[in-house]
Amino acid sequence: QLVESGGGLVQAGGSLRLSCAISDLSPYAVGWFRQAPGKERELVAAAGWSAGATVYADSVKGRFTISRDNDKNTVSLQMNSLKPEDTAVYYCAADRSYSKLRFGVGPFAFWGQGTQVTVSS
Repeated sequence: QLVESGGGLVQAGGSLRLSCAISDLSPYAVGWFRQAPGKERELVAAAGWSAGATVYADSVKGRFTISRDNDKNTVSLQMNSLKPEDTAVYYCAADRSYSKLRFGVGPFAFWGQGTQVTVSS
C-alpha cells in the first residue's frame, strides 16, 4: 500500500514536496505519474535502485527531483519553479520492474490514491 501526502495549491514559481510511504521500499523501483483533466496519464519521474538511475519527463527536467529513502521507506518528489501546466493529480507507483515504470507500462505492483497539485498563475 502507498500513502501519498504533500499536494496543495501554490502560486506559479513556488515549490511543493510530495511524499509517498510504502511498507517496504527496498525491493521496488518507484515513480511519480500525473494526470490532468482531459489528458493522458504521463510519467513525471522514475527512480531505480542506484543513485544514477533516474528519468524525468522533458517538461520537468531541472525543476523536479525524485528521491528515495530506503531507511524511511519513503519516496519524495521535490517540485520547484512550478507552472500552471503542472496542475494535475499526482500518483506514486512502485514496481519490481524499473522498465515498466519508466515506460509507463502498468499495471504496477503498487499505486497510490493520488494527490491534487494546483498551480495558480
